[in-house]
Amino acid sequence: MLSWLETLDPLLLAVLAGSLTTALNAAGALPVLFLKKLPEKFLDIGLGFASGVMLAASFTSLILPGIELGGIAPAVLGILIGAYSIGLADRIIPHMHKIIGVEGKHAERLRAVWLFVIAVTLHNMPEGLAVGVGAGSGLTADALALAIAIGIQNIPEGLSIAFSLLSVKNSSRRKAFITSFLSGLVEFPLAIIGAVAVAYAHPILPYAMGFAGGAMIFVVSDEMIPETHRVGHERRATYGLIIGLVTMLVLDVMLG
Repeated sequence: MLSWLETLDPLLLAVLAGSLTTALNAAGALPVLFLKKLPEKFLDIGLGFASGVMLAASFTSLILPGIELGGIAPAVLGILIGAYSIGLADRIIPHMHKIIGVEGKHAERLRAVWLFVIAVTLHNMPEGLAVGVGAGSGLTADALALAIAIGIQNIPEGLSIAFSLLSVKNSSRRKAFITSFLSGLVEFPLAIIGAVAVAYAHPILPYAMGFAGGAMIFVVSDEMIPETHRVGHERRATYGLIIGLVTMLVLDVMLG
């Protein structure tokens, strides 16, 4: 399979990778159509797992390969710009998290469901970009590991997001599923954009890999871990993070 993937155009590889991550996000949201509620600790363990996968993937499939390609300086600069960019967007764009609450300017002007949607979109943007950068890098094994990892961690994310949306006033199960799916759909076009950017402007690849890695690390530290550590499930979420990190490391070794 890896040999076949190596023959594909980077843009087509990004389309396949983006389709995979989007589909698994939708799969994660499916239970909301049949269940009214899931235990909060279960959702926190799932988000902890997703955090571990993202942390490991940021290094094994983005930052370290970026350093190998262009040296430490471009990768570090990319990390700093990526983290700052997501932090700036997080501070300016109105959105809401289930536990952290409302953030961004003029958030009071929007309905709660839209604040949730914007939060999820901000969260998924670095993931989609990372998948695209990986696909356009030419490092097929790393790109495949990254796409599978992002897809796997999208399952608990989609689950958590769907049930969070279900808790919003006047939100039905069907609406929660559709909204969760559409919020994750942003990964698909960003995967294509990322692939096109690095495939046809190869000198920026080390910077782009650092950027995507830094953006994902920022999301994990600023949003995902705090969300799982505010209602007494810190230990379970931490074990989930470790399991996710180990899963990504094993996946990287198997495919590498």
